[in-house]
Formats: sequence, structure tokens, C-alpha cells
Amino acid sequence: MSKTIAVFLLTAAMLATVSVTEAQQPKKVPRIGFLGAGFLGRYEPFLQGLRDLGYLEDRNIVLEPRAAEGNLSSIPTLVAELVQLKVDIMVTVGTAATMAAKRGTSIIPIVMINAPDPVSTGLVASMAHPGGNITGLSSLEVDLGGKRLELLKEAFPKLSRVAVVWNLADTGMTLIAKQIQVAAPPLRVTIQSLGVRNPNDFGGVFIKMSQNRPDALYTIADRLTRLHVKQILEFALKSKIPTMFNSGEFVEDGALMAYGSDRREAARRAAAFVDKILKGAKPADLPVEQPTKFELVINLQTAKQIGLTIPPNVLARADKVIK
Repeated sequence: MSKTIAVFLLTAAMLATVSVTEAQQPKKVPRIGFLGAGFLGRYEPFLQGLRDLGYLEDRNIVLEPRAAEGNLSSIPTLVAELVQLKVDIMVTVGTAATMAAKRGTSIIPIVMINAPDPVSTGLVASMAHPGGNITGLSSLEVDLGGKRLELLKEAFPKLSRVAVVWNLADTGMTLIAKQIQVAAPPLRVTIQSLGVRNPNDFGGVFIKMSQNRPDALYTIADRLTRLHVKQILEFALKSKIPTMFNSGEFVEDGALMAYGSDRREAARRAAAFVDKILKGAKPADLPVEQPTKFELVINLQTAKQIGLTIPPNVLARADKVIK
């Protein structure tokens, strides 16, 4: 055997060995972090979205869900934990969680869910060209702030003062509250601002509304206010105050009205962003999506309990009526 042939056979053998070794090595399974500022209410719809795209937990994808349970101070720690786990993508719900993730990493792709006005809050450069490592879904909550106030006025034409409860510590929620203030004067409505920062503030909110009763209560639901929805609705029912929320799920719990996009659907849609990024797309090149479908939900049981009648023209516009 010539020296040339021997070298050729040795090289071929080495290449064959490398190919077999590579074939035997298990393919890296993507690890996805999921961070909710409140509880994991959006996790199941997101999980269903992944399943619809062929991703099965602990088979071809690993999931790392985390929830701050309304404790804003714990979010940076949860972000650091996900970064240390070297997740391939981080999915965040709301402005507070997304901002913490943005501060925690500029490398790991971030897919946000239901973030109000991500441009004004500095999360992305623009909706069409996000730039950086963040993309996902906006909630259009800021734009809808005034619309909900209009619906309240249509339902109750004599309405003159509306109490607004929101989380002062959340930049996105504060933007919504400001938009409501802007929308109020043309409707001849005065806003009773009742911002909260922690669970201890809600007692004072109820006292203020008892002393100066509003014609309606508008709650901007987020990680903090969600934790106290039961108390808010109990107070409103006892005081016979009509309530407006930003999601139909609260009407199912007893709120009078809600107008907004389907937040569960947004969580499901986030899976499509994860899929695109896993297949090589960069967050900077994926335009931020905005909801296109909105629904008005009315609870006639609650209306009856507080002794109010919803005008036929408003009722006719409802997408869902709970009788």
C-alpha cells in the first residue's frame, strides 16, 4: 500500500468517526424562560400556542416559568435566574417584567406580551423596527384608555366623576391613567385618581371612595390590582358603583363592563415569535404586533344587583353579554 493511499484511508476513517460521533450527540433542546409580573395566568395559552406549532414540553423544548406574584422587587432576581440558566429566549408579560428583562440582558431575545405603548416606555425603537433584543405584542392599552371612558359615559349619561385605580409603580399603567385624564374634560367627567403602589394602599382607596363616592370605578388591571380584584368588586357591589375593566375575564368575575383585546390570544400568539426566533429570526427585525380585535363585555347580573339599566344602544354593541 502506497503512503498516499494509507493517508487517504486514515483521513476517511477519521471523518467517518467524527460523523458518527456527531450523529450520536443529542440535539440541543431550546430552553424558554417565561416571566409573569403577577401570576402565571398567560402561561397556559402560551403553552397551547407552542403545542399548536409542534413544540412539546420536555421533548423538543424546555420551559422555565417564573412568577413574581405581584412583588415588583422580586422581578430582577427572577430575570437574573433565567439569565443564569442560559435560556435561549425570555418571554415576559407586561411592562414591568419586560423592562426588568431589558435591564438584565441585551443578548437573550425577549418576546413581550401585552406591553402598553412599548415605544413610549423605551422598550423598542419603533413598532415596525424594534431594534435591540425585544419584540412581541403590544396591548394598545394607552389608546383604549379614553375609549373605555366614552363607553361608561354612553352607558350612564349623567356620569360626572370616575374613580381610576391603577399601579403607580408601573410605567405602562401610568401612561394609561394619563390618557384617561386627557379624555375626561371633553366628556365633562372629573377623574378621581387613586394610584396604588403596594397592597397596603387599597384600604385607603376604599375609604376615599366611601367618603367621596364616584359615579363609576375604572380599574386598570395589572399584576398588583389583579391581586385585589375580589375586594374591588365586593366594594363596588356593596356601594352600588358600576365598574369598568380592561379585560372581559373580570366581567366573568362580577365586573359590570370591560372593553379590550383578548389577552389570552396575545399569549398564544407569542409562541409564533418564539418559533421564528428559534428558526433564526432576530427580534430587531420582527415588527411588534398590535391587537386588531376588541370586545365589549357586559354583565347584566351585576347591573341588576346594583340597580342599573344598560341602555339598549350600548347593549346592542356588546360582543358578549352575561345574563
